[in-house]
Amino acid sequence: MKSIKINGKDYCVNSEITVLNFAKEQGINIPSFCYHRDVKTKNHCGLCTVIINGKIEYACSVYLENGMDIITDSEELFNIRKSNLEKIINSHLLECDDCVWFQNCKLLSLAKKFDLNLVSKRNDQDEIFQVDSIVFDQTKCIGCGNCIDVCPTGFLKLNERGKIKLSEDVDCINCGQCILHCPAGTIEGVGEFESLENILKDKNRITVVQFAPAIRTSIEEGSIATNKLVAALKEVGFDYVFDTAVGADFTTMEESDELIERLNSKTRLPALTSCCPAWVKFVEENYPQFIPNLCSVKSPQIILGEIVKKCWNKDAFVVSIMPCIAKKSEIKREELKGAVDMVLTTRELLRLFKKQKIDLEKIKGKETDSFLGLASGAGVIYGSSGGVFESALRTAHFKITGKEINIEDIKDIRGMDGIKEKEIKVGNHLIRVCVVSGIDNAIKVLENSSRYDAIEVMACPGGCVGGGGQPLPSNKSIIKKRSEGLYSIDNNKDVRGAHNNPIIKEIYSKIKNPKEIFHTTYNKRGKSSIYKLKNSRETI
Repeated sequence: MKSIKINGKDYCVNSEITVLNFAKEQGINIPSFCYHRDVKTKNHCGLCTVIINGKIEYACSVYLENGMDIITDSEELFNIRKSNLEKIINSHLLECDDCVWFQNCKLLSLAKKFDLNLVSKRNDQDEIFQVDSIVFDQTKCIGCGNCIDVCPTGFLKLNERGKIKLSEDVDCINCGQCILHCPAGTIEGVGEFESLENILKDKNRITVVQFAPAIRTSIEEGSIATNKLVAALKEVGFDYVFDTAVGADFTTMEESDELIERLNSKTRLPALTSCCPAWVKFVEENYPQFIPNLCSVKSPQIILGEIVKKCWNKDAFVVSIMPCIAKKSEIKREELKGAVDMVLTTRELLRLFKKQKIDLEKIKGKETDSFLGLASGAGVIYGSSGGVFESALRTAHFKITGKEINIEDIKDIRGMDGIKEKEIKVGNHLIRVCVVSGIDNAIKVLENSSRYDAIEVMACPGGCVGGGGQPLPSNKSIIKKRSEGLYSIDNNKDVRGAHNNPIIKEIYSKIKNPKEIFHTTYNKRGKSSIYKLKNSRETI
């Protein structure tokens, strides 16, 4: 137990906690800008300065100790914070109407609080780069280094002026974690919703939209908004709305077959999941020896696009709403081109809703269109770490034993932990499963891959619910709630396994060669090209 004072008031504390976080818990406002609860602090912005026992300290990095006398507000602190904020403003080019923070940036509110004029002047030395579907903009960088801490490949660094720079030795996998942890909107995904609006106005074109499993618990933070999302997409102007979780059910059917075949033949083990395009790109570029281990099944968004165009309407314009920046690059792969025409992130969709004055709180929900039916619970949990292999195991168990698996026996592979292991008895097979979220954890697992029969990897911590295209702010607590929402949907579903989904049999009956539609190949790839841009006005 620690006894401390804050602004003359006594507190007793029995936990390891920073001054900043404890103050927040007590409703005491200490300004901060670069601080992110999931990233190691570097005391960069200098806005959270406080006085502790007469000495200036940073509240974000100092842990409470017995006997501390803390002052969080004084004229001296106000002047220090104002001076530090002014330096940040002078290094940051304003483009508030085209920023991932959508006018909710702390910089705007802080500038108002400290009575500072926002400037918008570009430094001629600053450059803007694009790699695949991500733009890195030095004109906005404040040099906090958050992006460097979360980049899983070491692609991001700071130059001699303290601005973001790109490595020439390693590559970007487009996971977008840097976007989620940047306080200044320095990094953005390439935007497309402006061009989509023109397409939607063309009444001679059939437009189809699908939304990923993870979107339904993040589009309206803190709630499950599946039917509201469908209604809003209809109001935007889409002719048909489908659920990518149905595509996930087809992925499960094919992936479970592939897993069983590999277990029986004892070849290409461990089987590696291939739903996450950032992970696939990482393997192709850095671990080509594991390319044969990747499951050949296409991702749910690609499979659903294939079904729409080959079983329903070949001329449909298919748009995917994804929580992921890398999905924009996935649809451009030569092996996958044509199934999906455009990908928007969750953030882009929210901006489109805002532009068209669509209020999710007031809208009356609707069901998805009937051609592709409803998804199983197993399809929905694809959005969370562990969900892909839990879905595959539910169906593999049924195919091998003719009985449904006891879901309680496989819940251990759920959750936010970066590495989760489980041995599961299915018929005569003892399947050694490892579920991984985060590329840094995947590297550790690949080094000991012989221990496992199956490895699920999602590049983003927590899975797609924590994807680089999701709304801001984002942290582990928010991601956990999104994941819990997906599992609650699964719990309330009548159909919880892909093999029990009636639409599966119906669609398979229309397909002459499932392998051609549902499977793909992977190849060793070189480093992505880096392009210089004149400006970033087209990004979001």
